[in-house]
Amino acid sequence: MKKISRVLWGIVLIAAGGIFALNALNITNIDVFFDGWWTLFIIIPCFVGLFTEHDKIGNLIGIAIGVFLLLCCQDILSFSVLWKLLVPAIIIIIGLKMVFSGIFGNKANEIISKIKQNGGEPKVGCATFSSCNLNYYNEIFEGAELTAVFGGAKCDLRNAIIDKDCAIQATAVFGGIDILVPSNINVKVSSNCIFGGISNKTAAQKDCPTIYISGTCMFGGIEIK
Repeated sequence: MKKISRVLWGIVLIAAGGIFALNALNITNIDVFFDGWWTLFIIIPCFVGLFTEHDKIGNLIGIAIGVFLLLCCQDILSFSVLWKLLVPAIIIIIGLKMVFSGIFGNKANEIISKIKQNGGEPKVGCATFSSCNLNYYNEIFEGAELTAVFGGAKCDLRNAIIDKDCAIQATAVFGGIDILVPSNINVKVSSNCIFGGISNKTAAQKDCPTIYISGTCMFGGIEIK
């Protein structure tokens, strides 16, 4: 992902530099400071994020906001119409996310449901206007449900016993969740974020159990490392 991000940002910088150079040589006369040019600082990072980040829904909402603002600055739409269209657009994007999640399934949710059906209980960590620190030292780990609402939660699995695929459902609302995993574990993330995001700093491993993480963020963040 980092390589793709560097390549995409490199292309953006090359294009920008090329336009400035051609304008300086009077070969072209491209107005780079057109009405609403500042919206590109919203649109371009979100567009790059579609290819480099797990959080697609947040980037799609960011692009929608940037495009609507650009159209308003170009007098194609009025700002009064902006607010009428922006909310429906966000709702539609979230709805599409839910539809695709329902069609293609969510491995983390499937594992958690299976644990409960078999009479087990996933570990639960909840931080509401507070903090929560879970350490699974030398414990067999199968699944957990983590929630942080105006608070912070930490889940330390570095010394946990993980001998098969497991799952974590994590929800951060105006809060943050840190998940620390062993180095010999794969991590796969599915996300549903609104003005928040999930950062996965782990490296892919071969022939190892996988932790499936289903993350939901609203003005919050989840960091996996």
